[in-house]
Amino acid sequence: MKGVDFEVFNNKVEGVSEKFDLNSPEGRAKYFQAKAGPEIEKLKKYLETKTFVAFLMGKKNSGKGTYSKLFMEAVGKEKIGHISVGDVVRDVHKAIESGEGKKELMAFLEKNYRGFHSLEEVEDIIMGRDTKSLVSSEVIVALLQYEISKRPRQAIFIDGFPRALDQIGYSLMLRQVLGYREDPDFLVFISVPETVIDARIKARVICPICKTPRSLKLAPTAFIGQDEATGEFYLMCDDPKCNTAKMGTKEGDELGIEPIRDRLELDDVIFKRLLDLKGLPQIKLRNCILSSVAWNYV
Repeated sequence: MKGVDFEVFNNKVEGVSEKFDLNSPEGRAKYFQAKAGPEIEKLKKYLETKTFVAFLMGKKNSGKGTYSKLFMEAVGKEKIGHISVGDVVRDVHKAIESGEGKKELMAFLEKNYRGFHSLEEVEDIIMGRDTKSLVSSEVIVALLQYEISKRPRQAIFIDGFPRALDQIGYSLMLRQVLGYREDPDFLVFISVPETVIDARIKARVICPICKTPRSLKLAPTAFIGQDEATGEFYLMCDDPKCNTAKMGTKEGDELGIEPIRDRLELDDVIFKRLLDLKGLPQIKLRNCILSSVAWNYV
């Protein structure tokens, strides 16, 4: 985040000489147990009866999805939900287009949506038929409610909200809207240089099942496959539930950072506004450390 300084903390696991394979679930489990075993047990106990709502504030490819998946892996996936607003909108688009689940969705919106569009207009906006209107904050909140209503009560990481200045007010009330009236909510700011974001976007691949993002160059999985016809290598998801699904790219990722530069600049404005917010706890997380000092801390 431009102009914002995030403190660097010592991240070393003292007294541990073992090397950890962070590209495998087993290796990561050993690492996090050595690094934060007691804290993980406290979190597991907390999540037996309570939840939280965490708003992930980071630019595209800053690690929001990866951090969420690692947290879920460490404390138990059944207690945690990661919700990407972009994925929710795309999934709803598919549901309307295919007709599968459309009736259930529209019945939910009729009951819960509060805004200035008719349900027919909301459908047109989601499907892109109304090119003059963006998906409004009111619609986004209703779609978030819909997504969470399909899940058991979980602690939630919300990825991609707020993403506009007018959404900040909605985010302050979102815990109440979702029914999480007593459990805490907080902001998680993730700082990473744009040069790193560019490298990550160009090499990013995503599991089609669990949506976990990895990198061909920077964060491979434990399994690699090869296309017999083309000879091209590809990563396979190492989550056991995904049965080594082939991970693929998103359209446009090969262009890197340039197509989203305006989005990144707006993110800086929104994040700086939120950093001044009072009454909502904040976590400031570095996703990158300068190579000149990295060995002092990691």
